[in-house]
Amino acid sequence: MKKVLAIAPYPYLPYFSGGQKFIAQFFEWLGKEVDLSVISVAANDSSLAKNYRLIPLLKGSFSRYYDRSLTRSITELVKKEGIDTVIWEHPYYAWLAYRVRKRTGVQTIIHTHNIEYQRFRSTGRWWWPLLKTYEKKAFKKADALFFITPEDRNFAINEWKIQKEKCLDLPFGIEIKNYPEDKPGCAQSVRHKYGINAEEKILLFSGLLNYKPNLDALKIILDKINPLLLAAPSFRYKIIICGKGLPGEFNSLKQYADKNIIYAGFIADIETYTKAADIFLNPVIAGGGIKTKMVEAIAYGTTVISTESGATGIAKEICGDKLTSLPDNNWDGFSKAVIKYSIRQSPTPQAYYDHYYWGNVIKNMLLDLPHHPARQPENN
Repeated sequence: MKKVLAIAPYPYLPYFSGGQKFIAQFFEWLGKEVDLSVISVAANDSSLAKNYRLIPLLKGSFSRYYDRSLTRSITELVKKEGIDTVIWEHPYYAWLAYRVRKRTGVQTIIHTHNIEYQRFRSTGRWWWPLLKTYEKKAFKKADALFFITPEDRNFAINEWKIQKEKCLDLPFGIEIKNYPEDKPGCAQSVRHKYGINAEEKILLFSGLLNYKPNLDALKIILDKINPLLLAAPSFRYKIIICGKGLPGEFNSLKQYADKNIIYAGFIADIETYTKAADIFLNPVIAGGGIKTKMVEAIAYGTTVISTESGATGIAKEICGDKLTSLPDNNWDGFSKAVIKYSIRQSPTPQAYYDHYYWGNVIKNMLLDLPHHPARQPENN
């Protein structure tokens, strides 16, 4: 069994965002196949770490990203434990990754969740050109890279000329193998809780609401999409908004209560709400990467109406009728699709589960991982 060390430089247990969930589930399922240890911050709840050992070695402050003492401590751990592969979540620690590799010869993999400079450029961060230079150099020096979307992988290969054989697909996974049988029961439970009538369609939007791309998507729902739905006289519906971090000036969306909007706040059991929904709304137009909540919505049998930007990264050819994407900013077309597909429902294709099930994702990743001959450290 391979001995793997992963570096996750921020809290992810418990998870509140799609990115945190991705890391948590990736480690849980990877830990079933390899001997896995994870270095992270002390703010994680270690009792939630399944199938691997969690080591709280990183500082809680931002200084952890330039803590030079980590070179020695991680090098010693790699040598002592006989680690043969280190996976670095995101490229931020590339400077440290190659110091450790130089001293140990260990195989070094960068696990990307986005092309990071593009994400920060889309959210208006002035320093994105500096990140672009750093990120590109990190990719070129890695032994292998995991990409969450084919689009990101192709960008690295075609634009940055990264070697194709070391660029691997690692999609966000799902934990169910088949179409869920409890959808009707979930819908009944949610309808009862919020007093939603049987003839009203349930539309859902969920996400971390202090993350700008998600907050912008919420504003689009409130200001663009919902007025168009309200203008459709025969369409009866409720929109449920789930997520923590809603800014205080939104006043828990109380001013929209008479406009078919229900603010549910943070919901721990978001799976029940997703299964209950007829339509998952995904009007995201910035942020980069795959929208993990959209991947899960389709797995839970819920039809997704998305912008083209929001649908980036998903394998559309295996979604059947469960995904409809419209050009960005075409809110009239978006609203018409919501009405159309809330009535026309079909099961999620089995091919979707075969592709995105975590067990299959991890096994395929390990099969595709290039084998690197043992590398001698440059100094001992």
